[in-house]
Parts: sequence; structure tokens; C-alpha cells
Amino acid sequence: MASREEIIANYQNVAPGEFGPDIPGIKVALPPGSTVAAITLDACGGPNGSGLDRQILDTLRYFQIPATLFINQRWAQEHPETMGELVDDTLFDIENHGTKHLPLSVDGQAVYGIEGTRSVGEVYDEIMGNQEYLRSEYGVQCQFFRPGTAFLDETSAQICLDLGLTPAGFSLNLDNGATLPAESVEERVTHFAGGDIGLGHFNIPSSGTGTGLARALPQLMERDIEFATLRQATR
Repeated sequence: MASREEIIANYQNVAPGEFGPDIPGIKVALPPGSTVAAITLDACGGPNGSGLDRQILDTLRYFQIPATLFINQRWAQEHPETMGELVDDTLFDIENHGTKHLPLSVDGQAVYGIEGTRSVGEVYDEIMGNQEYLRSEYGVQCQFFRPGTAFLDETSAQICLDLGLTPAGFSLNLDNGATLPAESVEERVTHFAGGDIGLGHFNIPSSGTGTGLARALPQLMERDIEFATLRQATR
């Protein structure tokens, strides 16, 4: 794996390229021909994002549906006991959602009013701060990275790959950042098909995500939609 110094030397003069949630280099869907779909759920942390929606975890466990949990370092630090529980649960894979939940950019591009990382060195720190935290505290070696807001530029995506992490996007937005009512979440979740990567959140218990997911999953099971974690689906 490249060091911080090597990453800076290799990319300090490289243009950022396109910036967005589905730029070249981001995995926004499962491999062609996939018959399974992937539920991915973010825990963003911070003053307004450090809650825990246990309804979602309980629903997934009840139906025995695997999911990939993208966890920000701030959220993990707020929930050490829950982290231990999630790491030990074979139904879930834990992946990297950044150190400070920033958009990933080599020149400070912003989205939704959130300024991104401002340099190659800050890109490295946003990725590897949490990567090392999850490894040292919980023994988790993450394989996927999703930046805060899911936005990054092409150079940052390549840096992720150089650090041994696949930048993960999505093909199906389940809850618009945990802002949708249950009826809207239910409707979106029912659109899952083989190959989809769905993005939701399990850190806002007041949102409609938990109830919408609980209503929609039995409908998907009746259609024989099968789910896998990103690791399982990309082996």
C-alpha cells in the first residue's frame, strides 16, 4: 500500500477531473449479470448524524438479509458497544465512510454546502484515518470506501484504488439522506433488482427509512430478490 508521502508525490500535480457520485472509477452497480442486489447503509456521525436506527438492524436480522454498513469514524466513536456488536454479526460487513465525513476532492470542491478535502494529503487523511481506526479498534480491514455525501473527484477515486479500497457509489437512492417519509422509502426499495446497489442510512431513527424498509422487504422476498454484501457480490 502506498504511503502518505508517496500518494502526495504521485498526485500533487494531477488535475481533479470530474466530481460527482458516479464518476469513472466508482462502483455504482454490481458486476454485469449479477442476480443479487446489495443494501448499503451509511452512518455519518457528527452533531446531527450520530443516532442509531435499531429498527433497521432488527428488520435485517429478522429477515436474515445481509447488508454493507459504511461507518464514519465519528459515529463509531459515539457507539463503541454497538460497533462491537456489528463487527461480530456475520450478517453485516463494515466498510469505511471516512474520518470527518467530507466529500473527497483534491482541491476543496463542495456539495450540499459541505466543503470537501482541499489537497491530496487531506484526501489520504480522510480515507486512512478511519481505515486505521477501524483496523486498530475492531480488527476490521475495510475493502470499500464511500466518502461523505458520496461525492468525489476522479483523482480521489484513483487514490482510493491505490490504497487498496474500491470507491463505492450506488444505483438506487433509498432515502435521500434519510429525509424521506416511510411511504417514499417503501416505494423506492421495491424497485430493487439484481445488480443494484441501494444507498440508505441507519443513523437517523426519526426518518422514514426503518419503517419503509420493513414494509418493502417482504415484497422483495415474494419476488425472490436475493441480497448480498458488496464483498460477497464482488468476489
